Amino acid sequence: MRIPWLTPGAINCRRSAANGDLVMSNNDLMHAIDTQLAHVWMVRAFLKHSEEAAEDDELAEVHRELYDFMLALGGPLKNGDTDEYLRLAGKKFSKLKRATELFVKIQPEVSQHTNFSMAAASLTAAVTEVGRLLESARPLN
Repeated sequence: MRIPWLTPGAINCRRSAANGDLVMSNNDLMHAIDTQLAHVWMVRAFLKHSEEAAEDDELAEVHRELYDFMLALGGPLKNGDTDEYLRLAGKKFSKLKRATELFVKIQPEVSQHTNFSMAAASLTAAVTEVGRLLESARPLN
Protein backbone atom coordinates (compact mmCIF):
# COMPACT_ATOMS: atom_id res chain seq x y z
CA MET A 1 0.00 0.00 0.00
CA ARG A 2 1.45 3.34 -1.09
CA ILE A 3 0.72 6.27 1.24
CA PRO A 4 2.84 9.10 -0.20
CA TRP A 5 1.03 11.96 1.55
CA LEU A 6 2.16 10.72 4.96
CA THR A 7 5.83 11.12 4.11
CA PRO A 8 7.66 14.39 3.43
CA GLY A 9 9.15 14.26 -0.05
CA ALA A 10 6.27 12.13 -1.29
CA ILE A 11 6.71 10.02 -4.40
CA ASN A 12 4.50 12.28 -6.52
CA CYS A 13 6.11 15.53 -5.38
CA ARG A 14 8.09 17.61 -7.77
CA ARG A 15 10.30 20.64 -7.24
CA SER A 16 8.86 24.00 -8.18
CA ALA A 17 10.89 25.71 -10.88
CA ALA A 18 10.12 29.07 -9.25
CA ASN A 19 11.51 28.44 -5.77
CA GLY A 20 12.57 24.81 -5.46
CA ASP A 21 9.81 23.94 -2.97
CA LEU A 22 8.23 20.50 -3.13
CA VAL A 23 4.87 20.58 -4.89
CA MET A 24 2.33 17.79 -4.47
CA SER A 25 -0.12 16.71 -7.14
CA ASN A 26 -3.73 17.70 -6.49
CA ASN A 27 -4.53 14.01 -5.96
CA ASP A 28 -1.90 13.79 -3.22
CA LEU A 29 -3.20 17.04 -1.74
CA MET A 30 -6.68 15.51 -1.55
CA HIS A 31 -5.30 12.55 0.37
CA ALA A 32 -3.15 14.76 2.59
CA ILE A 33 -6.21 16.82 3.49
CA ASP A 34 -8.17 13.66 4.18
CA THR A 35 -5.40 12.50 6.53
CA GLN A 36 -5.83 15.74 8.50
CA LEU A 37 -9.58 15.20 8.53
CA ALA A 38 -9.02 11.94 10.40
CA HIS A 39 -7.83 14.13 13.29
CA VAL A 40 -10.80 16.47 12.86
CA TRP A 41 -13.10 13.42 12.93
CA MET A 42 -11.66 12.22 16.23
CA VAL A 43 -12.14 15.66 17.81
CA ARG A 44 -15.67 15.75 16.45
CA ALA A 45 -16.46 12.32 17.89
CA PHE A 46 -15.01 13.35 21.27
CA LEU A 47 -17.09 16.53 21.34
CA LYS A 48 -20.28 14.89 20.08
CA HIS A 49 -20.22 12.22 22.76
CA SER A 50 -19.22 14.50 25.61
CA GLU A 51 -21.79 15.35 28.27
CA GLU A 52 -20.91 19.00 27.71
CA ALA A 53 -22.20 18.92 24.10
CA ALA A 54 -25.66 17.98 25.32
CA GLU A 55 -25.66 21.05 27.56
CA ASP A 56 -23.97 23.63 25.31
CA ASP A 57 -25.52 24.78 22.03
CA GLU A 58 -22.31 26.37 20.75
CA LEU A 59 -20.34 23.18 21.35
CA ALA A 60 -23.03 21.18 19.55
CA GLU A 61 -22.76 23.66 16.66
CA VAL A 62 -19.01 23.02 16.48
CA HIS A 63 -19.30 19.26 16.12
CA ARG A 64 -22.10 19.67 13.54
CA GLU A 65 -19.97 22.07 11.43
CA LEU A 66 -17.02 19.66 11.56
CA TYR A 67 -19.29 16.85 10.39
CA ASP A 68 -20.80 18.95 7.59
CA PHE A 69 -17.37 19.75 6.17
CA MET A 70 -16.32 16.11 6.14
CA LEU A 71 -19.68 14.91 4.80
CA ALA A 72 -19.40 17.27 1.82
CA LEU A 73 -16.00 15.83 0.90
CA GLY A 74 -16.88 12.15 1.36
CA GLY A 75 -18.50 11.64 -2.05
CA PRO A 76 -15.73 13.23 -4.11
CA LEU A 77 -13.10 11.32 -2.10
CA LYS A 78 -14.89 8.01 -2.61
CA ASN A 79 -15.26 8.74 -6.35
CA GLY A 80 -11.66 9.90 -6.70
CA ASP A 81 -12.89 13.27 -8.00
CA THR A 82 -9.91 15.41 -7.02
CA ASP A 83 -11.14 18.60 -8.66
CA GLU A 84 -14.55 18.46 -6.97
CA TYR A 85 -12.97 17.54 -3.63
CA LEU A 86 -10.60 20.52 -3.71
CA ARG A 87 -13.34 22.84 -4.98
CA LEU A 88 -15.68 21.91 -2.14
CA ALA A 89 -12.91 21.96 0.46
CA GLY A 90 -11.94 25.47 -0.62
CA LYS A 91 -15.56 26.61 -0.67
CA LYS A 92 -16.37 25.21 2.78
CA PHE A 93 -13.04 25.87 4.50
CA SER A 94 -14.16 29.18 6.01
CA LYS A 95 -16.93 27.39 7.95
CA LEU A 96 -14.45 24.79 9.20
CA LYS A 97 -12.09 27.53 10.31
CA ARG A 98 -14.89 29.47 12.04
CA ALA A 99 -16.02 26.34 13.89
CA THR A 100 -12.44 25.77 15.03
CA GLU A 101 -12.11 29.37 16.20
CA LEU A 102 -15.41 29.10 18.07
CA PHE A 103 -14.29 25.93 19.82
CA VAL A 104 -10.96 27.47 20.83
CA LYS A 105 -12.85 30.49 22.19
CA ILE A 106 -15.45 28.59 24.20
CA GLN A 107 -13.31 25.63 25.26
CA PRO A 108 -12.10 27.14 28.58
CA GLU A 109 -15.72 27.94 29.51
CA VAL A 110 -16.98 24.51 28.47
CA SER A 111 -14.30 22.56 30.33
CA GLN A 112 -10.74 23.10 31.46
CA HIS A 113 -10.09 19.37 31.46
CA THR A 114 -6.94 18.38 29.60
CA ASN A 115 -8.99 16.35 27.09
CA PHE A 116 -10.78 19.50 25.95
CA SER A 117 -7.66 21.65 25.77
CA MET A 118 -5.86 18.93 23.80
CA ALA A 119 -8.88 18.60 21.49
CA ALA A 120 -8.68 22.35 20.82
CA ALA A 121 -4.95 22.09 20.10
CA SER A 122 -5.42 19.05 17.86
CA LEU A 123 -8.29 20.63 15.93
CA THR A 124 -6.35 23.87 15.47
CA ALA A 125 -3.28 22.03 14.17
CA ALA A 126 -5.28 19.88 11.74
CA VAL A 127 -7.36 22.76 10.38
CA THR A 128 -4.28 24.96 10.03
CA GLU A 129 -2.65 22.22 7.96
CA VAL A 130 -5.79 21.79 5.83
CA GLY A 131 -5.65 25.52 5.12
CA ARG A 132 -1.97 25.34 4.21
CA LEU A 133 -2.62 22.41 1.89
CA LEU A 134 -5.54 24.17 0.21
CA GLU A 135 -3.39 27.24 -0.39
CA SER A 136 -0.82 25.06 -2.16
CA ALA A 137 -3.37 23.48 -4.52
CA ARG A 138 -2.81 24.27 -8.15
CA PRO A 139 -5.64 26.37 -9.61
CA LEU A 140 -8.51 24.32 -10.97
CA ASN A 141 -9.67 25.06 -14.50
